[in-house]
Amino acid sequence: MGRLMSDSRATQDLADLLQQLKDRTGRSYEALAQRSGLSRSTVHRYCSGAAVPSQFDALSRLGRVCGASREELLELHRRWAVASAAQSALITGDDAAVAEPAGATIAADREPVPVDDPDVAAEPSTTSLSAPATVRSWYRRPLMIGVAAALIAAAVLVVLSPWKSSGSVEADGDDPLLMSRACAEVIAMGQQDECVREVQRLLARTGTTVGIDGSFGPQTLRKVTAFQVLAGLPAKGVVDNATKRALYEGGVSMATWSPQQVEAQIREVFGPEVAESAVRIARCQSKLDPLYVLPNTNASRNWGLFQLSDGLLSRYDGTPRQALDPQWNIAVAKRAWEEHRDFRHWEHCAAAATPAPSASTGPLGTPSPGSQ
Repeated sequence: MGRLMSDSRATQDLADLLQQLKDRTGRSYEALAQRSGLSRSTVHRYCSGAAVPSQFDALSRLGRVCGASREELLELHRRWAVASAAQSALITGDDAAVAEPAGATIAADREPVPVDDPDVAAEPSTTSLSAPATVRSWYRRPLMIGVAAALIAAAVLVVLSPWKSSGSVEADGDDPLLMSRACAEVIAMGQQDECVREVQRLLARTGTTVGIDGSFGPQTLRKVTAFQVLAGLPAKGVVDNATKRALYEGGVSMATWSPQQVEAQIREVFGPEVAESAVRIARCQSKLDPLYVLPNTNASRNWGLFQLSDGLLSRYDGTPRQALDPQWNIAVAKRAWEEHRDFRHWEHCAAAATPAPSASTGPLGTPSPGSQ
């Protein structure tokens, strides 16, 4: 009973801060939902303590549209970390919760992440507060205590990590910078310091293009996620210890096709009938970047050139790693187009893909009924 109350208190502390931020705006749940890219019910669940997102960025997005200061966002993260790890231990009841405490899932939660990047959407994956009674049994109390201790320590590291983009951070001893005590255990969205700059340098060393500005923004999020897929790691979108090691080992190449190569392949695969529309769709979806990764509001992600959804990958027996292969991605996009001979899977890019009206073409470059 005491543990259950502790879990509930951590969740309520998080909800209280969210409610304060919400009330300060004077806006309704519906208005905040529209501005943050979340559903009204999701915003209400978070603010009432009925749910805790499995990743942080949904709350980061919500906090930003509420006008939260950097200090308030840090406090929001701290409270989320405590509530998230407590519920993870409650539900799983195993050592995984201790092995990956607070911040292991501090990724940009798959809600639209930063306000200044409309391309990035996010996933409000939530965790139920209820759990089987057997999981709440007394013998799990020592595990919960251990999780709480590890969680608080990790949360402190994140909260105290430097936020100045020009901040100076030095490694201690012989450890590489990311593995030293100078850097947080988990480096995540919103962080700005020399540790982020080191992540960006290491990503650039793999052959990809990434801004080296010390700010963990949407571009860095996409590159980290793609790197994790190519490295065979869980695609969390945060730089945890496993990702740090893989970055330093240097065994992953992120070199890929140029936009010119991508466009030529799309035209060859789709053929002259719809090649122009297909190129425009891909440019709208990914800016012709084969390693482009974006999350959705339903906890899924879109992958690669044509931003193939998890649903399409499942339909065509594909994996995220395959989807980051431009040749495979284009081939599957063509198969999806052939199902209905239209671009309905990319409806939101339809306007960008529609060529100038003519008497011989219909929507999205398909022949008009009267032209056949």
